[in-house]
Amino acid sequence: MTARTFPARVSAIRAAVALAGLTLVLGACTHTDEVATTASIPDDYRLRHPIAIQEADTSIVVFIGRGRGGLTAEQRADVMGLAQRWGHEGTGAINADLPIDTPNARPAADAMREIQSLLAAAGVPPNGVVVRRYHPEDPRHMPAIRLSYPRISATAGPCGLWPEDLGPSIKNKGYIDNKPYYNFGCAYQRNIAAMVDNPADLVQPRPETPPYAPRRGEAFEKYRKGTTTTTTYPESDKAKLSDTGK
Repeated sequence: MTARTFPARVSAIRAAVALAGLTLVLGACTHTDEVATTASIPDDYRLRHPIAIQEADTSIVVFIGRGRGGLTAEQRADVMGLAQRWGHEGTGAINADLPIDTPNARPAADAMREIQSLLAAAGVPPNGVVVRRYHPEDPRHMPAIRLSYPRISATAGPCGLWPEDLGPSIKNKGYIDNKPYYNFGCAYQRNIAAMVDNPADLVQPRPETPPYAPRRGEAFEKYRKGTTTTTTYPESDKAKLSDTGK
């Protein structure tokens, strides 16, 4: 080995050792498919737990005994109530699940005919009812007739998710930055979604009714004369129990 080739060989060995060390370092890095979403969680609870408008089923269950095929007064009221709600909010046909090959299969068939008569009397057309026969999976439960129909509904959640601790922790960035915890506002959003009568009201307002022209004309006439435009209710004083505040 000459004096000129020795430094070059030493440099090559050092480069090989450095490359091997870099390979070991990169190989020690672990790869995971989990996505860190903590930083992407919005602070506004309406954005963190949005109310979604979707189509869902609403249903009632009609229990039929093995010795009686008719409906009770309460069951007739339930069926009529479902038919009225279907006319107001239904987006599809009414599905009637009828049990077969059960001890109460014959009484259930008789009750199904009465249910169809009640639905027809409430204005449901014949093609608006679809009868589906099914075999009960769990013999411990009484086979029943299930009536359901799809409708537009609002929902939020699921609630009860706690991805981080509420207390102080080095892993809880929300506690350090004084931000609301993840589950904050979820129950409120879920209750609002369950109570709203028309889910479309959460997206857009309803159209306004035309103004009452006679009342508007009377108010303008009082304003022109310089008199008060408020409406007086003399009978309101008769219901008062005290004169406090006068």
